[in-house]
Amino acid sequence: MTYIVIENCIKCKFTDCVEVCPVDCFYEGENFLVIHPDECIDCGVCEPECPAEAIVPDTEPDMDEWLEINTRFANEWPNITRKRDPLPDADEWKDKPDKLALLSEAPGEGT
Repeated sequence: MTYIVIENCIKCKFTDCVEVCPVDCFYEGENFLVIHPDECIDCGVCEPECPAEAIVPDTEPDMDEWLEINTRFANEWPNITRKRDPLPDADEWKDKPDKLALLSEAPGEGT
């Protein structure tokens, strides 16, 4: 099992989770974060820290697509290890459904 980031993070990018991760397994895109599944130690400390409830175990139903997204972008985007401000309109986006089409493939700044 590993934890993964799902759709709720798109256009929010709260980084509370990054700050508590003991193994620095988060990677940053322009408007989304991912967890590297091979680096995650399944400790679960990140899950309750996310205000958007965007972190779940990959054992939840129908998570195959999100596991693939996390794996792909964790290998392409820079590592992020420090908390930063969320995107400016994060609170407006955090509870909106159907955001996958808005996921930017562009990398973020990283640490």
